[in-house]
Amino acid sequence: MLITDDLNKLLEILPEFIRYPLQNHVKRKYLIEVVMDLGRRPEARFPDGPEYLSTKNIDWHDLDYSIKQIGNFSGDNRAGIEYTLHRISSIKNRKGSIIGLTCRVGRAIFGTISIIRDLLEKGQSLLLLGKPGVGKTTAIREISRVLADEMEKRVVIIDTSNEIAGDGDIPHPAIGRARRMQVARPELQHTVMIEAVENHMPEVIIIDEIGTELEALAARTIAERGVQLVGTVHGNYLNSLIKNPTLSDLVGGIQYVTLGDDEAKRRGSQKSILERKGAPAFQIAIEIHNRNTWIVHEKVDKVVDQILQGSLLFCQRRQINNDGSISIDCELSNSNEFSSLKNISINNNKIKTVKEKLSNYLSLDKSSSIINNSNLILSKYKEVKESLYNNDIRYLQLYIYSLNIQQIEAAINTLKLPITLTRDIIKADCILAIKSNIKYNTKLRQIAKFKKVTIYTIQSSTLPNIIRALRQMLSNNNLLSFNWNILIEKKNNLQKEVLLETRFAIEKIIFMYKDSVELLPRSANLRKIQHQLINSYNLKSRSFGEEPYRRLRIYTL
Repeated sequence: MLITDDLNKLLEILPEFIRYPLQNHVKRKYLIEVVMDLGRRPEARFPDGPEYLSTKNIDWHDLDYSIKQIGNFSGDNRAGIEYTLHRISSIKNRKGSIIGLTCRVGRAIFGTISIIRDLLEKGQSLLLLGKPGVGKTTAIREISRVLADEMEKRVVIIDTSNEIAGDGDIPHPAIGRARRMQVARPELQHTVMIEAVENHMPEVIIIDEIGTELEALAARTIAERGVQLVGTVHGNYLNSLIKNPTLSDLVGGIQYVTLGDDEAKRRGSQKSILERKGAPAFQIAIEIHNRNTWIVHEKVDKVVDQILQGSLLFCQRRQINNDGSISIDCELSNSNEFSSLKNISINNNKIKTVKEKLSNYLSLDKSSSIINNSNLILSKYKEVKESLYNNDIRYLQLYIYSLNIQQIEAAINTLKLPITLTRDIIKADCILAIKSNIKYNTKLRQIAKFKKVTIYTIQSSTLPNIIRALRQMLSNNNLLSFNWNILIEKKNNLQKEVLLETRFAIEKIIFMYKDSVELLPRSANLRKIQHQLINSYNLKSRSFGEEPYRRLRIYTL
């Protein structure tokens, strides 16, 4: 990564007793901002905490010295330094006099968005969420440059506070060929957004800090005209954005819906529920938790629906490692009642092993730079993930009627049963329902009879009845003997790796290519657990070779 910050130009506007300690400071390149408050000691803020720069308190002369070199403050109490990305914000008293300054360091960091480059190439609208100071503006500045220079798109930046392209009439080189439209007053941002579309024929509009209902409405209008949007909002999680009445329209908005009796029974929910109101303005949402760790939600419409229903979410955690490579992990998250994302134990070693198997799958060395390429990892990773983590061929599809979805999910997750819930009766292998309710639903029984789907009924929705019915389903479908989660539950890391290698060989070679496969040489104890897994698939295997190179060969059906 290449970083440019023009820090000396920011230091020049500071009084000498503040400037000198920073010029020779060991953490100078990590400086976030300098705070000058009347009657207090000057303070420098770094990622690991604040630090006083002098024993002297700030007086009126010190503030006046800096203000004279900055120029005029805009309506949002912000100013800048020409040809730089630095931002100076003021605090005023009731009389309108400035009594404090926050001098924020602006940096252009080239190469930061390699972590999501594949998403940019899709041409879909991106929404970046994160708390202040986490790097949202830095990210969209680099996104602007990549879209304009490398992807050769017509990009227009709506730069309300001159924070993206810097102060002055000439934009900073960090935005590349992208054009910048300045905004006279912050409250006019939505007007300039629409003006940009109508007058300048952009393919992409970049907006920083969408914060009002009018700006959210303008964003929706732009999206409906077929222009790609890249915007940022404050907020740690997508859940918090859904709850925000001002900005929830960016992800489709929410509304209360009253269900009929039959539909409420089918869903196992209350009659009054929350649902998404319309199509979202942004198709992809990215939570920036820190500069190197991003959570990606593709297909925002489906994610919002899952959050409102309290279902489990499958998220991507993308991370830039110290060596510059990109890792993509998976997280299963629970967002019931708009709770914050909570990790529900997807083993990191398991994810890592999938990536190792990808290198064999692609006939490439793990250290190859191609494996570290985010586009290739993502496309192949999704292919493998689909069979290993989602509804793979060993899982039973269950449709439930007049039962509580959360209660069924809790039972399945607690017992680690190979069952997934579906809302599409056509895809279901089995139906589970309360006996007294299914008796009067002739249509459902007719569909089940036509599709040859077995209906399992229970007298009441008690947990023992539910568990008994679930186990009966698995037993009747010959799935009770195989449960991947239970199989690896008490295994060490090496045993888990061996089992995942075996499963990968079966599902990606035996099943897909109908060809026998040899596994890597393993010790006798490890070969034993490999045999157990192979037997659960009703396949045959044989050990051959001499120690320490003795290994298994798995044969096709």
